[in-house]
Amino acid sequence: MSRARYRQLFALSLLFVALQSTYAQATAPAHEATEEARTARAFEEARKEGPAALRAFFYQMPKGADLHVHLSGAVYAESFIRAAGEDGLCVDTRLLAFIRPVNGACKSGEEPAASVPHEQKLYDDLIDSFSMRTFVPRTGDSGHDHFFDTFEKFGGTNKSHVSEWIDEVASRAAAQNEQYLELMETPDFKPAAGLAIETGFHPNFVEYRDVLMAHGFRNVIPAVSAYFDQIEATRREHEHCGQPKATPACNVEVRFIYQVLRGLPKEVVFAQILLGFEVASVDPRVVGINLVQPEDCEVCMADYRLHMQMIDALHPLYPKVHISLHAGELEPGMVPPDGLTFHIRSAVEQGHAERIGHGVDVMYEDKPYELLKEMATKHVMVEINLTSNDVILNTRGDSHPFMLYRKYGVPVALSTDDEGVSRIDLTHEYVRAAVTYPLTYRDFKQMVRTGIEHSFLPGANLWQVSDPEKLEQPVSQCRGQLGRDTPTGECATLVHSSEKAQQQWELEHRFHTFEANF
Repeated sequence: MSRARYRQLFALSLLFVALQSTYAQATAPAHEATEEARTARAFEEARKEGPAALRAFFYQMPKGADLHVHLSGAVYAESFIRAAGEDGLCVDTRLLAFIRPVNGACKSGEEPAASVPHEQKLYDDLIDSFSMRTFVPRTGDSGHDHFFDTFEKFGGTNKSHVSEWIDEVASRAAAQNEQYLELMETPDFKPAAGLAIETGFHPNFVEYRDVLMAHGFRNVIPAVSAYFDQIEATRREHEHCGQPKATPACNVEVRFIYQVLRGLPKEVVFAQILLGFEVASVDPRVVGINLVQPEDCEVCMADYRLHMQMIDALHPLYPKVHISLHAGELEPGMVPPDGLTFHIRSAVEQGHAERIGHGVDVMYEDKPYELLKEMATKHVMVEINLTSNDVILNTRGDSHPFMLYRKYGVPVALSTDDEGVSRIDLTHEYVRAAVTYPLTYRDFKQMVRTGIEHSFLPGANLWQVSDPEKLEQPVSQCRGQLGRDTPTGECATLVHSSEKAQQQWELEHRFHTFEANF
């Protein structure tokens, strides 16, 4: 090659590099100026400014679903005090708990609940008794004990208030830009439990089910459906849904998880599980089942494997009923070491759990890394409750497996657990996560999408299933349409035929609206 030709090629190469650099400089600002990028920068600025600024950012940000909510624990103490006054209950001023009057009157050492709002000291003491508001751990009264004791103290109000509680939770959700709730609720199961006790326990759970069915077990199901009819109708009436003065809470879609109390005798637990499967099979408002109560209670520990066997036996008979299970809500010292080694794996492998509530002790399970990989492969989502895990288990920060779940590709979403008892809301959990962990705006956005993706709503998915946890590429029918007010063409057909896709479409529209403000 001649020297002149070499100099010419060298000059051209320099020109090419220069042009590349100029193009990159020209296009980078355009890329960074996208709505998501601007929102991400706003999030980082809020992080620098502190928790208050993060609160303002996250309060407006779409948060999709809250999938781990105990209805009774989500109600604030002030609401229980008002309801108790309306119901004519009394307050035991020593125990700071509601009790029913005897012969219509309160005894010595009791005060009418109706008078509590006029006695500020008693009013404040009751709120503290019903929640974690001013709780400080001390010998003989742990956060765990105080938390779970609250449920017995504020119980006793009439079931007629349940619709008000749903409205309270839905209204709070609507104000924070949430759109979907799965509320754990336990309807009256006494008739079903009575049948199970009367027929006697049978270790072959399929045969036990057949015996109960032969004794009229299905006759108790209409009363449970009627209960959901009543509370849903009253809620919609209270919120003026479908009318010009409809409240924002009407826009929050509510479904129920049948809540099984696992701290009861095995016959009663089986009756509840069976009733939950039956109701969820016929009532679309009930989208799944869950087992609750403190995981370290004596019966809960002793019968844990038995409960998983019950679910395992019934699951093939009700394959369409979704299952989320509290598992691993334990820390060392609460139970003997071997009690930490199997709950989550049993819930996933034998209990057929599609979601795990809490999952805090995962690293104490036998072969924890294999379990994490199995959960990622099976797409078992973990419902993360940061504040609840802190106040109950004293688990926070690096001690929490939240980031380990993310590292191993296990889907996670933030939830509240019992926001009334903890005196929080879902926004609080987002702020806590942002302050504690090195998460980006994109990380939060993915968790929000994950919540809707792993909801128990029926129907086709808006996202491609080839990589179901990335949630970045919509199905071909909807490509280029996400964020619009309404879908068109084949995308409209898909969305209108699927409850899950409707919520996913709504979420993307909310993200588009939110990000357009930055």
